[in-house]
Amino acid sequence: MVARRKVAVVGAALSDCGRVDDATPYALHAQAARRALADAGLDRTLVDGFASAGLGTLAPVEVAAYLGLCPTWVDSTSVGGSTWEVMAAHAADAIAAGHARAVLLVYGSTARADVRAGRRTGTLSFGTRGPLQFEVPYGHTLIAKYAMAARRHMIEYGTTIEQLAEVAVQARANAALNPEAMFRTPVTVDEVLAGPMIADPFTKLHCCVRSDGGAAVLLVAEEYVRDCRTSPVWVLGAGECVSHATMSDWPDFTVSPAAVSGRLAFERAGVRPSEIDVAEIYDAFTYMTLVTLEDLGFCAKGEGGAFVEKGRLRVEGGELPVNTDGGGLSAQHPGMRGLLLLVEAVRQLRGECGQRQVRRGDGTLPRLAVASGTGGWFCSSGTVVLGAG
Repeated sequence: MVARRKVAVVGAALSDCGRVDDATPYALHAQAARRALADAGLDRTLVDGFASAGLGTLAPVEVAAYLGLCPTWVDSTSVGGSTWEVMAAHAADAIAAGHARAVLLVYGSTARADVRAGRRTGTLSFGTRGPLQFEVPYGHTLIAKYAMAARRHMIEYGTTIEQLAEVAVQARANAALNPEAMFRTPVTVDEVLAGPMIADPFTKLHCCVRSDGGAAVLLVAEEYVRDCRTSPVWVLGAGECVSHATMSDWPDFTVSPAAVSGRLAFERAGVRPSEIDVAEIYDAFTYMTLVTLEDLGFCAKGEGGAFVEKGRLRVEGGELPVNTDGGGLSAQHPGMRGLLLLVEAVRQLRGECGQRQVRRGDGTLPRLAVASGTGGWFCSSGTVVLGAG
């Protein structure tokens, strides 16, 4: 039996993000990929594994060809925002088993620019075929589905709209420390509540921004770490879960599939949630952050509202800094944001985040991070636990 190799993230980078009107999605993929390889100090000839989703008819074939790669291991898993955590888990398993030596995960999107130029509308449609045909006639939008889940949590556990607003307030406070964030001006709970209603109970600031941008992460087998210019960030454990296809299939709106993916990731990493120094959590809407914190085990079910209202999510003074770059609510959200979570987690563990850098109580850099992505309407979850080298 061949011993399983350890796997590390050695390259992590963003493309230009925010407002990018003069680039194609392919160009953003390429820009992020080049930057991640340069970050690692490795040549693209080492890359024999490639993962991409969301672009082209035959992803990742088209994107790999555009980047001049001919991989012998590929992944095109597409499960919404959690795609990249799930892909990272698959890549780590492939490398550990000896099926690949270096896997590049890449994403790029011009979601904002496309709407601005009239190439697409602002409403995301998942179609009307399959199980969705039974919900589409009732007018469910993606935002409405998340709003329904949030309202159920409020009814079930007494979670308040002010507590949900605190998630947006603290995300903006973290974004204020990030020069790459789209929106950095602080907001108050009252300002969040006073915004235009999008889908009850969500006002505008309960919802993520729309941006352009991309990201790339390079994972390698342990024997290549010594050739890298960066400190390795080790993949300690990962988990994934899909739970339902439609809202009517979802047994409990207050429990996300992160309850399963998180448990698996922590068990496989051999760490407890209480040991985590920084968390990057998918936040297309404020409720996603709150319920994922519960499901990952940072607080008990139903206690998310009380947990977030005490400022715990802030980089400055928070007990558990969450979405340290400002998250999808304030920094960037170019469609499927999951890969940006991994980039920020890696940067935090390497101590590269400048003013928004998280420090432990003794002033040292964080040692453990978790990135947890959510896809669809809480249909899927991928969670990855990372450790500093």
